[in-house]
Amino acid sequence: MTPSGTLWQEDWFAFAAPAERDLWRGVEAQHRVATMRLVDNLADQELLEELLEASKPPRPREAKGLHYLLSTPFRYAPPWPSRFREAHEPGAWYGADEPHTVAAELAYWRRRFLLDSEGLAGQELVTEYTFFQARFAGRELDLMAAPWRARREQWRDPHSYAACHRLAAQLRSRPQWAIAAIRYESARRESAPCEVVFDPARLSLPIPNAQQTWICKTTRDLVLFSRERETLEFRAGGPVS
Repeated sequence: MTPSGTLWQEDWFAFAAPAERDLWRGVEAQHRVATMRLVDNLADQELLEELLEASKPPRPREAKGLHYLLSTPFRYAPPWPSRFREAHEPGAWYGADEPHTVAAELAYWRRRFLLDSEGLAGQELVTEYTFFQARFAGRELDLMAAPWRARREQWRDPHSYAACHRLAAQLRSRPQWAIAAIRYESARRESAPCEVVFDPARLSLPIPNAQQTWICKTTRDLVLFSRERETLEFRAGGPVS
């Protein structure tokens, strides 16, 4: 702890700096398949998609005009927390430098979903994901660099988000700092950089946009990601293989 009894000193925020990064994110790719099952033709599907879109919360002003892959996380204030967002707080966009890190993060949550869902224990789930690349350009706070990396254990705590929530709350309460994102180390993959973006206006889709399609199979003890000739295995309590 610092002498002030907090995880940081006020002058540490001066280390925030402009950055430009290409980041990967994964989203489920089955929503159009699900709506197609409910209709008989493409025209009806488009109408159903429009009705579903109208039923969703509106995009915040900063996210209007953005591609849905970028704007969707900012439309919701989910009742469950994430590493840098408390429950019911405005959404945030999470990404990582490498697709393998995205898979590691998703593997943790897919397994959690399976184990926490009544009636799913002992079953297996198969889902399809689209991994896509987005670009962030803005001022970021890098927790993997000095002096912030001195608190590495708190930022990477696999079970508690308390320290990260305190930091994010500090940034939200100081808009004059114009810190749009936090760079941090994945808690699920050693030394792998991730990014959480709070300002949707700092995101864009590069053209051409890099995308990958992955199939994910989740069981109680194993999460398997596969695409073409590449396979990633995440075992409970074990390393990536």
